[in-house]
Amino acid sequence: MAEKEAQTDFDLVIVGGGMVGASLACALGNQPIKVAMVEAFNPKLDTPPSYDDRAIALSYGTSQIFRALGLWEQLAPNTTAIKQIHVSDRGHLGVTRIDHKEEHVEALGYVITARDLGQVLYSVLSQYRNLEIVKPAQLTDLTISDTNVNTTITINSDTAEPTTKFVSTKLLVAADGGNSSVRQLLNIDAQQHDYQQTAITTNVSIARPHNNMAYERFTAQGPLALLPMAGERCSLVWTRKQDEVQSILELSDEEFLQQLQKEFGNRLGQFTRVGQRQAYPLKLLKANAQVQKRVALIGNAAHTLHPIAGQGFNLGMRDVATLAQIIIEQHQAGYDIGLLRVLQPYQQWRQQDHQRIIGFTDSLVKIFSNRFAPLALARNIGLVATDIIPPLKHLLAEHTMGMAGKLPRLARGLPLQ
Repeated sequence: MAEKEAQTDFDLVIVGGGMVGASLACALGNQPIKVAMVEAFNPKLDTPPSYDDRAIALSYGTSQIFRALGLWEQLAPNTTAIKQIHVSDRGHLGVTRIDHKEEHVEALGYVITARDLGQVLYSVLSQYRNLEIVKPAQLTDLTISDTNVNTTITINSDTAEPTTKFVSTKLLVAADGGNSSVRQLLNIDAQQHDYQQTAITTNVSIARPHNNMAYERFTAQGPLALLPMAGERCSLVWTRKQDEVQSILELSDEEFLQQLQKEFGNRLGQFTRVGQRQAYPLKLLKANAQVQKRVALIGNAAHTLHPIAGQGFNLGMRDVATLAQIIIEQHQAGYDIGLLRVLQPYQQWRQQDHQRIIGFTDSLVKIFSNRFAPLALARNIGLVATDIIPPLKHLLAEHTMGMAGKLPRLARGLPLQ
């Protein structure tokens, strides 16, 4: 029997308009619910493209979500396909290669800049009549009752004093990142592990064509990933120990490229140019609860991963696809979408995927960070075995492509309804 619903300003408020939050807003666009999205910044999407634009890896499963949302036609021209993945361990012979042909897909994944993805998402968001975007603004307080969430939103302005807006909603979705204000306001604890590592990210130019191959190379200093980009560039994520990072950032471009060449080798020829280097410390974070009464967490607000294997954003996109499906199904059935019993299936559905991917990435970090000789031998035997045993390779490919386990409709390329 349907619950009697209280009068609210919105059915759903999304806190955070980054890539995951904006994707959820797109998934719910033109659906029979009233949605607001609160974003702290005014995205600068109209500035000219830059060599240093940050790259994002989209798994095959994430591309299916964007196809189902009708966005892929706009995104595809700005993507670079990943046709093959090459996994190796520096100083050892073990190698695993994954090929899109063996998996019977057009690509294992794609690479797109955050700028290009953001431009498409925000151009589409402006067309939805059931969506209101509040920006630049921050949620500063909230209270939860049996019937709704009452929020206090501070709207900032470059020309006037900040103003306050009071908004009520049936469901509040936290998509506000690893330092989620929603999670903190609600005292939702999170398990955290500091890897004592830092990721150095940048773009590099290469002398040889990358031929749409992505590389994951494990070195004594940490994992080194290169993703193919347009213009014979690659996006680099190089994990280093924290006490090494400052000296790496202070290297000249020439010295940096020399060190990179030494660790990666010559598969892509000479590295000829490097962009601006960024660094961010690496931690594993997993919220102890992904839902509570009238609140759901998605993306980095629920889980922050090591960048190894490029799984973080894609895990968040499966959060989006699952939550959107449950919200629309339950709303159509006449239920209050903020009820805990409505939200619990979302948490239960996502729990297995989270455990699988967190376990997968965390194990890779620990196994390949240990230079103990017998373990090094064992992991290289594992790389060789994975390369020559089709079921093992297919299992690895499924995880990499985001196609393992029970998939929501959008991740199978199907509309929400």
